[in-house]
Amino acid sequence: MEPVPESSSLRRTPVQQRSAERLARILDACAELLDETGYEDLSTRAVALRAGVPIGSVYRFFSNKRAMAAALAHRNLDSYAERVGARLAHLPGADGYAAIDAVLDEYLAMKRTVPGFALVDFGVPAPAEPAESDPNHLVAERLCGLLATHLGRTPDATLHRKVLVGVEATDALLQLAFRTRPTGDPGLIAETRELLHAYLAPVLAR
Repeated sequence: MEPVPESSSLRRTPVQQRSAERLARILDACAELLDETGYEDLSTRAVALRAGVPIGSVYRFFSNKRAMAAALAHRNLDSYAERVGARLAHLPGADGYAAIDAVLDEYLAMKRTVPGFALVDFGVPAPAEPAESDPNHLVAERLCGLLATHLGRTPDATLHRKVLVGVEATDALLQLAFRTRPTGDPGLIAETRELLHAYLAPVLAR
């Protein structure tokens, strides 16, 4: 069974396995429909139909489609953190370049293979979130913790700031790469990797 997303967008957190499985089906259907229709045309009714659940089941968990997409984004972030953590566990702590590659490569893999991720990676394509809920800040916080653990360090303000700058720069560059080519422009991805190596590897090697 997939982990239940702990998101403030959930009206209620499922306790029983059957309820958790129903929530997972709803989020899976939401992801599939995002790829097919886009966010603007996404509807709770279409999600319920695709998931094979009553519309009331969707509203039991979510007040609207934004809340549903936010829960999907939270699930994506959990999955991303797990994938990065698993990669880092097999890398030497002193190899900052390999750590950066793991962070970037796992994002690219999800971008290319995970349903709905192209539109809803770690945030909702809608009006801006409050500052404390900004997707890039959430991603940076999770990555900072993972990298600090990998390096045997305590997360500090400097590491968090460096990781946040890296996340913001990568977000902008990869948006350009995937606008240029649906699978990501290889040249722009290579430039992104080079930038991250130059900016973050020295910090991670300390």
